[in-house]
Amino acid sequence: MSVTPLTVAVQMDPLETLNIAGDSTFAVMLGAQKRGHRLFHYAAGDLAYRDGRVTAPARPVTVRPVAGDHFEYGDWTTLDLGDDVDVVLMRQDPPFDLAYITATHLLERIAHQTLVVNDPAAVRNAPEKLFVLDFAEFMPPTLITRRLEDARAFHAEHGEVVVKPLYGNAGSAVFHVGRNDANLAALTELFGQVWREPFMVQAFLPQVSKGDKRIVLVDGVATGAVNRLPKKGEIRSNLAIGGSGAQADLTPRELEICAKLGPELAARGLVFVGIDVIAGHLTEINVTSPTGIVAIDRFNGTDTPALIWDAIERRHGARL
Repeated sequence: MSVTPLTVAVQMDPLETLNIAGDSTFAVMLGAQKRGHRLFHYAAGDLAYRDGRVTAPARPVTVRPVAGDHFEYGDWTTLDLGDDVDVVLMRQDPPFDLAYITATHLLERIAHQTLVVNDPAAVRNAPEKLFVLDFAEFMPPTLITRRLEDARAFHAEHGEVVVKPLYGNAGSAVFHVGRNDANLAALTELFGQVWREPFMVQAFLPQVSKGDKRIVLVDGVATGAVNRLPKKGEIRSNLAIGGSGAQADLTPRELEICAKLGPELAARGLVFVGIDVIAGHLTEINVTSPTGIVAIDRFNGTDTPALIWDAIERRHGARL
């Protein structure tokens, strides 16, 4: 089936910083090019608003799977994101801070004209460690607090816990506190000094040594998974910090989780989502800039970027 070429603006980090061997955004961009879509690149910090228009300095870009020579820019132009493009891909990495939130507010201004993926208002309303609380029946025991007394009581109840910031990413600042660990008070103090918001404490799942599964859902449908294994001496299994990937199928419990989440994700316009599951427990719902599709496709022989573009093209077509 032929598809009318789309003009796609990709809001993301600098292309020269990418490790194309595993970068999901790069894979999605390659998938767009295969369909004849025209790509532009701009940085989130360059968004501007004036007199009802949201603009950004941008460059047309061609990408290719050649490490060290993976992109070529055209000349600078100023894109009116409401009038000049069909789709905006919001793919800059977290942290999910006020700069990120501001970008969602600006993009929301043009969402009635241009399809923004993922929907900016939905992204703003679905912080990854808070949105997951809507599905608490699938989660491990969880506490959100700033109070040492709360954290100590939770630690005493569960023996081993994991402490992490609410708005971190890629496994940063995730700490394992063992049964006889005396560092909980110091960690609570540190988190309180670095971040104004509460932090998350969860019961430690020792099965994490056997993997932390990343499951990708496209428009609410599970399309594949990769089991991320922590390196020796680590509890964090994120591929970005040295975890390794392994082929993974979905268990009945994981299919149940996806069936519960899927309709809500699709209804919110969260087209490309990655969820994290350890031993049947849902720990995060990643909506800002989910990753993992390159590994999933390598292990399974699938084409997740094609499924993402199928979904985007359907949604764009339904708006016409």
